[in-house]
Amino acid sequence: MRRLTFLVLLFILVAPGSILAGETKVLVLGFDGMDPVLLDEYRQAGLMPNFDRFIAGGAELQPFGTSIPPQSPVAWSNFITGRDPGAHGIFDFIHRDPATMLPKSSTSEAKGATRFWQFGSWKIPRESADIHNLRQGTAFWEILTDHGIESTIFRVPANFPPVECEAHSLSGMGTPDITGNYGISTLITDDPPLNRDLGGGRVVSVWLDDGLFTADLIGPRNSYREGDPETTVPVEGRVDRETHTAWLKVGDTELVLNQGEWSQWVTVEFELVPNIQKISGTCRLYLMSTDPALRIYATPVQIDPRNPVMPISTPDSYSRDIVDETGYFYTQGLPDDTSGLENGFLSDDDYVQQSELVLSERVQQLGAELDRFATLDEGFLFFYFNSPDQTCHMVWRNMDDTSPTHEEADHQHADRIAQVYAELDQAFGTVLEQVDEKTMVMVMSDHGFAPWNRAIHVNAWLRDNGYLVVKEGVDQSSVDMLQGIDWSRTKAYAVGINGLYVNLKGRERDGIVEPADKDALLAELKTKLEAVVDPQNGKRAIKVADRADQVYHGPLRDTGPDIIVGYHRGWRGSNESALGKVPDTVFMDNMLKWSGDHCIASDEVPGIIMVNRPILREDPALVDMAPTILNLFGITPPEEMVGGDLFAPRVKGDR
Repeated sequence: MRRLTFLVLLFILVAPGSILAGETKVLVLGFDGMDPVLLDEYRQAGLMPNFDRFIAGGAELQPFGTSIPPQSPVAWSNFITGRDPGAHGIFDFIHRDPATMLPKSSTSEAKGATRFWQFGSWKIPRESADIHNLRQGTAFWEILTDHGIESTIFRVPANFPPVECEAHSLSGMGTPDITGNYGISTLITDDPPLNRDLGGGRVVSVWLDDGLFTADLIGPRNSYREGDPETTVPVEGRVDRETHTAWLKVGDTELVLNQGEWSQWVTVEFELVPNIQKISGTCRLYLMSTDPALRIYATPVQIDPRNPVMPISTPDSYSRDIVDETGYFYTQGLPDDTSGLENGFLSDDDYVQQSELVLSERVQQLGAELDRFATLDEGFLFFYFNSPDQTCHMVWRNMDDTSPTHEEADHQHADRIAQVYAELDQAFGTVLEQVDEKTMVMVMSDHGFAPWNRAIHVNAWLRDNGYLVVKEGVDQSSVDMLQGIDWSRTKAYAVGINGLYVNLKGRERDGIVEPADKDALLAELKTKLEAVVDPQNGKRAIKVADRADQVYHGPLRDTGPDIIVGYHRGWRGSNESALGKVPDTVFMDNMLKWSGDHCIASDEVPGIIMVNRPILREDPALVDMAPTILNLFGITPPEEMVGGDLFAPRVKGDR
């Protein structure tokens, strides 16, 4: 019976008008962080009927090899280019500048004007600011459009600013808010928290005067004024604690919210030059409570998709078209406000509501893109969902009693991850209902997921083992952004979640390790790292320390980390070490709400691949997607792509 099903499927695939004959249509759904183990569990629980229907019809579901390390910008860059970090140059969320020894963003770089005409306190830039994507290599959709294939790339990560080409594309992960950060939310309250040292959020303290208050939202810095001061938009309010309502005026918009109610999108304008230059943004407000304390949450101010101050789509009109079709939306690359939950602005319940707004918005946009795709005789559509990734990051502790923060979590949301998977199954059902018989449908994720219970400070381990030295007289607790390290005595250091670098002479600003000694040092570090044991339970924390010169290919291989640290399930590199800090201890419990993760050994967290055609390639992986898609349209992949065709057996000498 199984062979009969395969033969019937093969006949369909080669029949006239099928996906192997005539004009080609390919649709790829990208579910960030969808995990094969969780997916199997939820299928067995009956939560994924459309996945089951697709598989029963002959589709194949397999684990899908991720990147080294399995970080989203790295993984999606593998997907985009068909190459690994040695060629596309994205090694981690965080890189370092070897000339300054400062951490920096890995995916994009903004350079402001450096020359101005000065008029008192005003200045006029003599050159344009520049934002450019740091990813190297050719995106596969550039090649598709060069061959006349109409293509839509909806929010793929690591594509900000979007590649300039003929495709319809909307940037995803890596897209900042209007301030240039990855999401700064605001809490307006008359009962501010004691902790004001917040990442990704700001508290605005107000005093209610007969129910009235005034606050502000912060926008981008004003490069036309001396000192580049922050711009602001006023928020005026009147609170009625008897009816638990609030009247708000945000810029020129007035609205009334009930307690527990979210506003629609509000457009705000930040003035740079009076009557001449303004920047438009959008946000949503949430009246959390009026009594006993006023708490109003404002999302990070988004880049306005109707009037974007930074490039977020190709063509420029595409983001406006989306607004016309489905309304305003989150343009921020990481739309679920994980920082709002981590900072205590949002409760677990609030966070679930906010993330549900994002998911509902995305499902509506999928419907519009499917309608557009249905009109094509030939074309390619990639559509991305962030929800499984960000939900697993923040809600893992709610379902996992091994998490150090499980007891304080809201257990009514223990099934939130399952709910998200079920909603994505419904979205997939919509796809199956709307595509025609000649469309190839592929569902994939960039990595899976695991618990993050213990954090390891890699720089502290390097210090304790004599590879990193803090300057004399410097309190090691004050070391930050790699400042305070004695480079004249430091052989190795860590930056990023998984990266470890040799302080190499001729590459690093103050390098001391001779190139001839690098290989022996790497071998020594690899052996010692893979033997590291967590004293709490006597188990090994690091599964593999991959050497870049053994796992990467391409001209950029030696510009990134020299070792990529891959952890066992349950461990991960600490945020402190990732930003160049050197804490006192090597290990600590992870007490963050960010309790699930995937930045570990790549074989611990494969993604998934599901497609309505037999997969013939052994050990399929992300780098295979770009060449496979090109082959489906009869386009020969460039030789520099290290991946192969999912629908052809591996040949000798292949990856």
